[in-house]
Amino acid sequence: MKELLRSTDPVRISMAAALLEGEGIKTFELDVHMSMLEGGLGILPRRLMVRDQDLFMAKAILRDLQLDTP
Repeated sequence: MKELLRSTDPVRISMAAALLEGEGIKTFELDVHMSMLEGGLGILPRRLMVRDQDLFMAKAILRDLQLDTP
């Protein structure tokens, strides 16, 4: 698995995951439960992972939708 996106914005991560899933690209979100450790402040970023072979296409989709920039 490769890291596609890292963000502290849970809405951005969810939106990217939903759009990619709609295109048939499976995603996996890491560090979701870290908010328990930080107290819900949103300072620890979440990571969106994709399979190695899907990385190129996933990056292109996020770039087209302008979700790849922080």
